[in-house]
Amino acid sequence: MKETTKILHCIPVDELTGAISTPIYQTSTFVQESIGVHKGFDYARSNNPTRKVLEDLIANLENGQNGFAFASGLAAIDAILKLLEHGDEIIAVDDIYGGAFRLFTHIYQKFGIEVKYVDTSEAKNVEEAITSKTKLIWLESPTNPTLKISDIKEIAKIAKANKILFCVDNTFASPVSQKPIDLGADLVIHSATKYLSGHSDLIAGLVVTNSEELGEKIKFIQNASGGILSPFDSWLVIRGIETLTLRIKQHSENAKKIAEFLLTLDLVDNVYYPGLEQHKNHLIAKNQQKYFGGVVSFDLKIDEKELATQIVNGTKLFKLAESLGGVKSLICLPCEMTHKSIPREKRYQSGVKDSLIRLSVGIEDVDDLINDLKTIINKVEKLNQFIKQN
Repeated sequence: MKETTKILHCIPVDELTGAISTPIYQTSTFVQESIGVHKGFDYARSNNPTRKVLEDLIANLENGQNGFAFASGLAAIDAILKLLEHGDEIIAVDDIYGGAFRLFTHIYQKFGIEVKYVDTSEAKNVEEAITSKTKLIWLESPTNPTLKISDIKEIAKIAKANKILFCVDNTFASPVSQKPIDLGADLVIHSATKYLSGHSDLIAGLVVTNSEELGEKIKFIQNASGGILSPFDSWLVIRGIETLTLRIKQHSENAKKIAEFLLTLDLVDNVYYPGLEQHKNHLIAKNQQKYFGGVVSFDLKIDEKELATQIVNGTKLFKLAESLGGVKSLICLPCEMTHKSIPREKRYQSGVKDSLIRLSVGIEDVDDLINDLKTIINKVEKLNQFIKQN
């Protein structure tokens, strides 16, 4: 069965009513026939029929054993970190999402969990960083915001050889593009806020496990900690996933054209997009991803925050906002927004300059999006030249 068909038809018709749209079971508790005898649901924190459809759906799409829905992407990350103990160590991708960095560094380090940040685009860097304390390898591929690509299959072999848990944040790729569990990952997470929902109208996180044993542990943490996704938001994610393949195709097609356009501009220095042949790990991305995604980042030859600020404040169709993955295009300045919590020196080490701009390319007509960027970048370039001359 092809992916698009699979997505639509692994969402079950409601057995009770025949409803083709998953019902929203907006209830806190369920009546039991007698003590401990029920229809699989007793209290909505532990389980909910709407949430279960979503959890089964994401497990199916990721070819995993179990899925779990959380109130946010960070709540999903937090659940995985709760698998660790005092004295354990994480090896994490250096170009990491700012929220994950904040959680790792400012919350979990004080509980005795250490984190090493390495450039995972070279698998040998991961292997060299492993110690007897390493219990988790944390990967994003592509990364946020410099779109680094790591060889998931190769790092999975390293993790397995050292008996280390391996988690891949698959938010940027989505399961229609990349399946980390098939490549050897133990755990996959998504900020379902992004491409899975696709419409910038909810906050959600998902975890998928490759085994029943891991699934039982995550289920216990989900129930004990209580950071579950509401029935209505679960329904919204299900509805978003129904059009995921169509959206990812269009996001990727538009992003590739915009990346190629940015390469032609004098003011632009580096363009980060795994679909470009000059990308360091383009061939790895081509091998493990079906589509290259809808995020493009670029920095300026004049590495000034003020210059980049003029650009992000001046676009019309690209709206200045946090987040990504929605049908409408967004633009942001990571050093002052998504990655502000990361110290400047550490940001620069991972390639996030003050002038780096991240685009979440939507599904609008790509010519309109290119004209929007062209107009403001040309205006800023001319203004900068005028200031220099005078």
